[in-house]
Amino acid sequence: MYRSWRVSMAMVIASVLGASLSAEPPAMLLKAVEQRSDEGWKVARHIWELAEPGYQEAQSSALLADWLEREGFRVERGVAGMPTAFVASIGSGEPVIAILGEYDALPGLSQTDQPVQQSREGTSYGHGCGHHLFGVASLMAAVAVGEQIQSGGVSGTVRYYGCPAEEGGSAKAFMVREGLFRDVSAALHWHPSSRNSAGDSSSLARIALKFRFRGKSAHASSSPEEGRSSLDAVELTAHASELLREHIPSEARIHHVITRGGNAPNVTPDDAEVYFYIRHPRASVVAPLAERLIKCAQGAALATETELEVIREGGIVEILPNTILAEAVMRHLRAQNTLHYSEAEMQFALKLQSTLGNPESLEQIREISQRQNAALGRGSTDVGDVSWAVPTAGFTSACWVPGTPGHSWQAVASGGTTIGRQGMNMAARTLTLSLYELLTSPETLSQAREEHRQRIAERRYTPLILPDQKPPLDYRKTGK
Repeated sequence: MYRSWRVSMAMVIASVLGASLSAEPPAMLLKAVEQRSDEGWKVARHIWELAEPGYQEAQSSALLADWLEREGFRVERGVAGMPTAFVASIGSGEPVIAILGEYDALPGLSQTDQPVQQSREGTSYGHGCGHHLFGVASLMAAVAVGEQIQSGGVSGTVRYYGCPAEEGGSAKAFMVREGLFRDVSAALHWHPSSRNSAGDSSSLARIALKFRFRGKSAHASSSPEEGRSSLDAVELTAHASELLREHIPSEARIHHVITRGGNAPNVTPDDAEVYFYIRHPRASVVAPLAERLIKCAQGAALATETELEVIREGGIVEILPNTILAEAVMRHLRAQNTLHYSEAEMQFALKLQSTLGNPESLEQIREISQRQNAALGRGSTDVGDVSWAVPTAGFTSACWVPGTPGHSWQAVASGGTTIGRQGMNMAARTLTLSLYELLTSPETLSQAREEHRQRIAERRYTPLILPDQKPPLDYRKTGK
């Protein structure tokens, strides 16, 4: 649908940006990033060590918000009913460019910064998605450009969004619902990865559901007839979901974990819970799939004579691509890719690669892949909801050893080393130059906004969170 339109847009980009491409960006921008490199790594490493789960990132959030305040940003904390969410602004007037930052960790991924599997003491969480790097690189870019705004070198507003609980908490969807992006002209984001990439690909929409069953305890051997097993209900729901897979679109994904299942085999469990994700490239497909899955749980409750509580943890839509912004970001990513491994980093990488199922060439850190509109990412992100509100673009930076899968102990280990630091610094530079271009090139921004307008004209944004739903602030708390 967009092929001919994209060709014409590419020609527009070349003509509109020709002058700006021939000029070097202000050297002070990259110098400002470099000057904050040591502090950035100190903060990122601290957040890596804290490894705070979604909606519980009190210290991680404060580290970032406090730093922004010291740099002259106006900070509003606890936005959209989320204590660890905040918005920090500098400058005034249009354009308003948003830059997104994340900082939540994942359960079950406690890991040291060594290339062997080794849990850290005192925590079961780890930054297997690199959000400790994500939040800091975005901040460094916001501060670097904010300096130019303060000095009068550029006009407009830079707004940093402190976004908690990306891993299943749907925080950005709640921020969009509260109108926090209503006056934003465009938004930028990035993500740690084992590869460098940019482009205008999409992502998977996702709904998160918990099914909590309550039954009746009894001695499982001497009086089994008295019991009503909540675990039986969980197992029936899980089995029904497996049967459901045969009758759903092939692009859909359904996966689950049992978060509670009882404590002793000789006690009929009276309280059990199973946690599901449902994904598909289109939010319009995910929503009815979730309702079908709820019917599976209802049937299990009926069969086991247990009570069912359906807990909606939130939902996120797919990313709406923007070719204009993607092309601009790609240029800056290519220009800033100076990644290289020292001898110590090389030895770390080789040892870690011996633990990977599909190790890839270490030379990939010098490469950049282009994600096309036709391609579809297999992950989900609440950036999707932002992308329907405003033109949005992002990229990935190689912060992990090539071949490292996300949400793995190897990703946690890499992200705690100078390999992660290198990727974070490259991301900060790329974001800085992209942010500066959007503030100083009205043509780029105008074309991006027109593309966004055309894309949303044919597809209506329907959020996957309920109108009266509140953020699931306790979804990562023990026993919840």
